[in-house]
Order: sequence, then structure tokens, then C-alpha cells
Amino acid sequence: MLGTHLTALHDGDPAGLADALDVAAGFDDALIRGLARVGEADAAALADLARAVAGTPLSDRVAEAVGKVTAGSVAEEHLAVLAGARTALFGAVHDALLARFDTALGRERRPWAPASPTEGTPDPAGARAWLHELAVTGWRGVDHELLAAADAPIESALATPGTRRLAVLLDGLAAELRACVPVATMAQPPSRRWADLWSRGMLLAQAGPVDPGAVERVSGRLLPLGVDVHEHDTAVQVQLHAVLEPADGSAPRLVRTAVGAAKVDTISGPALWQLLQAHPVLLDALAQRRAVTVDDLPLHGADLLWHDDAVRPAEPADPFATARVLLPAAVASAAPPLDRHPAVLAEPVLLEGYTVHDGGAELELDGQRIALAVDRLPSCGPVTPELVAASSACIGLARWDAGRWLVQPLAVRSTVKRKVVEVHNGDWAGGVTDPKVAKAEAKAGDAVAVLRERAGRLLRR
Repeated sequence: MLGTHLTALHDGDPAGLADALDVAAGFDDALIRGLARVGEADAAALADLARAVAGTPLSDRVAEAVGKVTAGSVAEEHLAVLAGARTALFGAVHDALLARFDTALGRERRPWAPASPTEGTPDPAGARAWLHELAVTGWRGVDHELLAAADAPIESALATPGTRRLAVLLDGLAAELRACVPVATMAQPPSRRWADLWSRGMLLAQAGPVDPGAVERVSGRLLPLGVDVHEHDTAVQVQLHAVLEPADGSAPRLVRTAVGAAKVDTISGPALWQLLQAHPVLLDALAQRRAVTVDDLPLHGADLLWHDDAVRPAEPADPFATARVLLPAAVASAAPPLDRHPAVLAEPVLLEGYTVHDGGAELELDGQRIALAVDRLPSCGPVTPELVAASSACIGLARWDAGRWLVQPLAVRSTVKRKVVEVHNGDWAGGVTDPKVAKAEAKAGDAVAVLRERAGRLLRR
């Protein structure tokens, strides 16, 4: 449980964290204005970035890139180096925060295991060129013509399995920018988020061999803890956090597995589950709160690669019991290098016996308070801010955001009309169980069915 360890998490930031974030913020501000003409403030921010990685293997290359960009020579290779330096900076912040978390909870974590580099994917040169143009232009200068230029590299990246991750990222970034044009009129663009996406995209768009990390093959019983839903206008991903009991009798593992689908912005709420009907075992496990037997699935760090033909439903499993009995001893895994960022910290925790304050904004346990991220509750699940406010137990994800730790609820045990109920984000994976919500959904119509019918008509023509 997290409660008795809140003091350790709240007892100041790790040394150097604020300085690292300030350096990154300076670089992000430079991207707002663009790198076509580097002014005095932006030159100082770039120099700070070079100093931040001095003494590391990146030192010489970053110093050279900063010099070239400051002088007005902004080549793709220089931008890739700067993106790498910024990513390394956030990686250090991630590692420091995670180390404090693991120490506070006593959580054991397996180190990242590199593997032999694989052959490189087809060179996404078009994606690099577009990201280069974004950095040179700056967020303030983005217009519809520049965004239209993203269509071709996105389509090309989607055509190759090895670059689809890049394609989805570029598609999402372009959609966000398109919704904000003209960015020049925005009071404060989301500079860190867009710089995060730009940096990740620039690194994913590099040609050559990549290190996928070591991959294990695992079998055993997968016991769900809770589900996190990542929704964007053009995509949705359902990420299950679970404990794996390996068939070989080794220590339980803390893992996650995810499935996703492309979508349009008109599909939201409970209709999102219809996009994932190709994964019935996973949906049934969520809706019916069942364990899943997995046979020889690939495990990449903490990420279990879901294959429907290698899983089958098992017996009912209470997520709160799993969290209480197995979570404390479950072994976690370190994140892959590109995923080392404080924004992706999402560590499953169990909290019980707390009181909620400020209408669900904070909970108090053992005399300590921690914020609740009720703004991250998915639109496709039954967990609401009101249920969180009435809860006394919670399975959640410990996250770090805006300089503080908080908990994102995945499931709650609440008192409703003097009855204790348990509600989970995945309860509607097999269909809406709340009569009022089901009636509203029926009245609004089935957007997924309508779009599929229209798509079928177009294909038949």
C-alpha cells in the first residue's frame, strides 16, 4: 500500500530535478519560436542543454549540434542529436523519480535488458523532413500548408509495420496542431507536450538498426488489476495492468498489455469498446473480472504482446484481492530507453481505508494527502468523480505530474445508498451495465455501426 510511504514521496524532489526541467523548458521555448533564427535567449537555452549533458557520451555531439544550430545551420542530424539530449534529460528525471518510488514501496525492479540490434526499417526520410520543417518554423509559425505536408509521410509510415508507431505519433501531433491553428494566437501553447512528441518522433524516424530489447516467452496466469484507456481523436488504446503468475513457479511479475484501434473523433464514450471486438478474451476478462491463461506470449520488459490465439479465459479473479495479495511482492521491469519520461510513470498501487477531501481532489491516508487524477477517468467506463469521492479503497496508478505525485483511479470501492460497490474502468467492455447510460447511448445511435455501414457502401461501389 502507498499510504504509509507518502512521506518519502513528498519529502522534496530528487537533487537536480528542478534544474533539469528548467533546461528542458528553455529548449521547448526555443521550439515555440523556431530555430530558423536563434535569438539570444534561445542560444542561451541551447547552450544550457549542451552543459546539462557535458561529461556524458552525448557531450561532443550535442556541443557540435548546438554550435551549428546557433550559427544558422539546422540540419536533420543536428536536430536528432538535440532531440536525443532532451530525451536523455527527461530519462534522468524519470529514473530519479522511479528510484524514489521503488525505495518508498520496496518494489523490486528488473533492469532493462538490451538485445542485439535488428535490421533497420525502411528509411522514413519524409517524416524526418517534416519534423525538421516544424522545428525550423516553430510552433508559432505552423499553418495549414505545413500540416498538409504531413499526410504523405504519415501514409508512408503506416504502410510499414516497423514504422506504424511513428505514423500514429505524427498523425496525433498533426491533428493537435491542426486544431490549434493559428498557434500564433494561443496565449500559451502546450510547449512541453509538443516538444515531447517532436523529440520522440525525431528519434523514431532515424534510419538504421534498432535495439528492441530482450524478449522473453512467458506462460502462466494473468490476473488483471485495472485498465487505463488512452484516447485521442484518431486512435484509442486500452492498456491492462496485471500481475503475471509464471507457469514455472518464479516470482510474480508486474506487467501490462495493450490493444488499440484507429478511430475518428465522433466515436467516444462506451462506443470505444466496439472498436476492440477483435479481442474478445480481453474484453470478457475485463467485463467479467476473470483471469486469463497465457501460453508462450512475448514479454518485452513490462509489456506483454497480446496474441488472441495464445490466450484463453480462466476463473473469476477479484482485482482487489490480487492487489492485496500479489502486488506487494510482484517484480516490476525497467522502462525501455525511449519510454523513460516522467509523464509515462504509471505504477499500480492499492490504497485502502482513506478519506477523500475537496470533492474527490485529494485523499488522506495515515495523515498524508495525495492528489487524485479524476480528470484522467475514461469516458468509456463507469468510474466517475462522484464514485471516487465516495470511495474508501482504490486500485490506481501512481503518476508524477507538474511537480507532484498523484493517483489515477482504475477501480474504486465506494458506498452508494448505504451499499458497498466495486466499480472498475473495464466493467463496460462487454456492454454498458448502467440502464441510464445505456438508454442515452441507444438514443444517440450507434456511431460505429453507422460508420461501418457507410464504409461498406463505399467499398461496394
